[in-house]
Amino acid sequence: MDTKTSDALDHVMYNYTASSHRLESENKLLRETVTQLQKELKRLREPALMVCEVCDVIEDKAIIRTPNGNQFLVNIASDLKGLAPGDSVLTEQKNLNIIQKISQTTKFNVERFVIIEKPTTTWEEVGGLEAPINEIKEVIELPLLKPQLFKKIGITPPKGVLLHGPPGTGKTLLAKAVANSTKSTFIEIVASELVQKFIGEGAKMVKEMFDLARAKAPSVVFIDEIDALAAKRIEIGTSGEREVQRTFMQFLAEMDGFKSLDNVKIIGCTNRKDILDPAILRPGRFDRLIEVPLPTKAGVEQIFKIHTKNMTLDKTVKLNLLIKKMDSFSGAEIKAVCTEAGYFAIRNDRTTICHTDILSAIEKVKQKEKMDNTYIEMFG
Repeated sequence: MDTKTSDALDHVMYNYTASSHRLESENKLLRETVTQLQKELKRLREPALMVCEVCDVIEDKAIIRTPNGNQFLVNIASDLKGLAPGDSVLTEQKNLNIIQKISQTTKFNVERFVIIEKPTTTWEEVGGLEAPINEIKEVIELPLLKPQLFKKIGITPPKGVLLHGPPGTGKTLLAKAVANSTKSTFIEIVASELVQKFIGEGAKMVKEMFDLARAKAPSVVFIDEIDALAAKRIEIGTSGEREVQRTFMQFLAEMDGFKSLDNVKIIGCTNRKDILDPAILRPGRFDRLIEVPLPTKAGVEQIFKIHTKNMTLDKTVKLNLLIKKMDSFSGAEIKAVCTEAGYFAIRNDRTTICHTDILSAIEKVKQKEKMDNTYIEMFG
């Protein structure tokens, strides 16, 4: 065999060996991938474990409560030690035997529907509401800050108050201000959110709402549009109306269940006091009704000054004329006037607000109010 032929054979053998090593490497990688996928498939085919709560431990067995509320006496895995009532555990679904202990953070389902915050609103930011401010200080602020005073006197303050009046008069602002002054957690929920589609869900949410308020105490629970939950009951209704009534009854039971000197206060809010069920207004529940009316002339001036304190007003602004123009305006409408006046100045490339800007803003807000009233008359 000549040299040329030998070199060719060596080259072929080299290529064959390299290809063989490459194929073996790829084959190994594929086998590892198949093994990994088989393990993953086996893991995904394993039956799901159930999260349960331990009620009691009896030697090597435990009484657990399943998510639907039923209780069972089950076995505990031999390597699992230190179980105690209240622990969360994983159980296999067939025999419910305890496999593993888990740690769960306290999470209330109702938190999806509520706003929880520490308000920064102060009493100085609430204008034109001297009488409601004094009343809410008496029935909410004083019991939270000085509960021992009520114990010495021997009286029990109201568990909650009902704020009622036209829209936009500052009911939410009052609730936030009292929560801030008492350094309380502010829990806000719209009553219609408590009314759920499925039987029992609304009542469960009400219970969780009160549990959450106790856990976050001191706290102020603000229930907006409470008439959606606490309207007068009727004898015959749809299944949805019956569910509203179940939720309402749970709400009354929860209100009756906590002490008036607890660090939890309930503030209800409504624009329709006339349709509320008398049961919620009896002593021991919302027995203090606080009207939040439209501001007086002096109140309009006070609110206007609050909302314009950070605005640059031109010397042409005549406050007395503007106050007369805003007669019968709510606090929210006065705030809207200030905002719109700022936009009129921006459109004219100015940083100061002149008298005509505010006049134009007043007319714009009045026009919107007329349109809203027309819509209500037409469609209810």
